Amino acid sequence: MQQMEIADYVNERTTPRQKGSGNANQTERSLRQVLFLSFGMLCIIQAILNVSLRLTLYSSKESTPSDCNATHFSDGKQPADVQMDCDQRHDQHNRLQERFNALTRDKNLLENRNSELNNMIKDVEEERDRLKMKLSELGGSVSSQQCPAGWMEINCRCYFLSTVEKTWEDSRQYCRSESADLVVINDKQEQRALYRLDGNAHLLFWIGLYDTAGIFKWVDGSPLTQSFWQSGQPDHGGPNIREDCVEMYHFNPELANWNDAPCRHKLRWLCEKELN
Repeated sequence: MQQMEIADYVNERTTPRQKGSGNANQTERSLRQVLFLSFGMLCIIQAILNVSLRLTLYSSKESTPSDCNATHFSDGKQPADVQMDCDQRHDQHNRLQERFNALTRDKNLLENRNSELNNMIKDVEEERDRLKMKLSELGGSVSSQQCPAGWMEINCRCYFLSTVEKTWEDSRQYCRSESADLVVINDKQEQRALYRLDGNAHLLFWIGLYDTAGIFKWVDGSPLTQSFWQSGQPDHGGPNIREDCVEMYHFNPELANWNDAPCRHKLRWLCEKELN
């Protein structure tokens, strides 16, 4: 029964999450397309309004009645005609000024709308990043990266369980030759996942935890903050033997199966690295 449970855990693909990720990505793409199209249209409208503003301002300046004194008759017109021309120019100037003011208001509204759309785009990008982080936390890989042949992918990490036995140091050297290292177990989720790697109830392998100056540390230099020791462990081996390296023994419960052992013992080992 245990073997069937382990096999299902290792090989099962997170189809629902991937499907959910596809829906989220499709929704995000649709929203971004609408936002960018709206942004583009507003930019075009704003450009047209800018041209209109310049033309209106130029026309306004040209038509401004700078000299509408009815006493000037240089062109031979009668005073009444001159006054009519001045009134017409005043009316045209007022209309152009009103048009200019209206275009200015429209331009300001478009600039405000552009700013709102930019903020909406930023919000969509932030939501996209948040969704990617959430998928990663849930164990759904958000990239097309894969593990090398012979390695297993669990929660977007790659693991290699050896079939031969070596000392702890030789085991670590092998992992490092594969651009990896002995496994670092960060939490209960990972501990449970690794416990189900093999159906053999007596599976025993090295992990990347070792004793240095009386303090257990991981191979990546991080301190031990959460442990899963067997009852009575670690015992450091007593006065006549040193037990500075840590093994995981599946004969014990999944959250209480670590044991310190002599580093010279030859065991199988478990490597870990990121997706390639």
